[in-house]
Amino acid sequence: MLSINDLLVARDFSSVSDRAVRYAFDLAARTGAILHVLHAEVLHEAGDGDDRSLSDDLEGLREELKETGALPPEAVNTVRIKEATRRDVSPGPAIMNYAAEADVDLIALGTRGRRGARRILLGSVAEEVVRQADRPVLTVRGAEDDEPVHAPESIDRILVPVDFSEHAREAMQTAKEWAVLYDARIDALHVVPEKLNPAFYVGGVKSIYDMHPDIEEKVQKRLNAFLAETGGPAVDVHSRVQVGNAAPDIVEFVGENEVDLVMMSTHGRTGLDRFLLGSVSEKVIRHVRCPVVTMKAFGQSLLASPASAGSKAEG
Repeated sequence: MLSINDLLVARDFSSVSDRAVRYAFDLAARTGAILHVLHAEVLHEAGDGDDRSLSDDLEGLREELKETGALPPEAVNTVRIKEATRRDVSPGPAIMNYAAEADVDLIALGTRGRRGARRILLGSVAEEVVRQADRPVLTVRGAEDDEPVHAPESIDRILVPVDFSEHAREAMQTAKEWAVLYDARIDALHVVPEKLNPAFYVGGVKSIYDMHPDIEEKVQKRLNAFLAETGGPAVDVHSRVQVGNAAPDIVEFVGENEVDLVMMSTHGRTGLDRFLLGSVSEKVIRHVRCPVVTMKAFGQSLLASPASAGSKAEG
């Protein structure tokens, strides 16, 4: 079962973070989690002169969520909020240090999804947190500053990219629990790399089809077996295999199929090559419009351990 008891959302009063706050509030209402609203200040920088409380407008958000009818009013009313402010050398460390201090289960924050050489070299706050946090991160793509921010859109369709690793299995199990919360369907997508390593370029063999003409049918059977062996609640899961390039194909699938949430594991590799090129998860975060949940291979889980689940059942 899903275990989210403490949920952290970073807020800076921009429309970008306001959208993340709405998703976080909605999730806290569904899970019963305490919502930690954090403002990260940068050392040696003057404040922006905004004297609003971090919880300002949240009462209005309560009413907004109740009006949508997606949640029972009592669930929305009982969301507990903790406000906090932290100062650090930059927002990223402030967010991650507070997350460790409060032992939160999930970090939520907004991202503008900017592109370009400067953004790639310096990285955004969201990508810094995704790259370095030891717990799952929910990134929410923000609207433009002049766009109104409404209650979060319904999550009806969840995409889980699958690479057959145990980390992808946990992402699928987590997505199933998430699907129960939102009454959503799941799409499981595996992308087979089309281009081969140059070492295989012998006798004109340059594509996976040259070696395995029926590659999609074979991998589809493997994907179906993977899904059948993966635990979790019984929800509607659709599987798909295609040949191509992982990151752009995932982004294209999201856009063409009106996906509302992407849930994926990330191996958390480090090094100059990964930093400059970006991992698949970072590329997806950068380009899709819907929220993305990333889970580190070595980080905390959003699933309750069998022992804790058993103790809750006994209680």
